[in-house]
Amino acid sequence: MLERLNEEIRRRTYVVRIFPNAASCCRLVRALAVETHENWLEAHRYLNMEDLKEHKKDQLREAA
Repeated sequence: MLERLNEEIRRRTYVVRIFPNAASCCRLVRALAVETHENWLEAHRYLNMEDLKEHKKDQLREAA
C-alpha cells in the first residue's frame, strides 16, 4: 500500500516538475494522502463480528 502511494506521488510530482515552493509540494503530497485514505476507507469492508456471532448461534440451535 505504501509503495503504491509513493509511486502515485512520484508520478504526480513528475508531471509538475518544478514547484514554486516547498509548501506547494507538501500540499500536493497531503492531498494525495487524504485521497488515498478516503479511497481505502470506502473500498475495504471488514467482517462484522456480530453477524458471525449470530451465524454461530443459529448453527448451534440447528444442531441441538
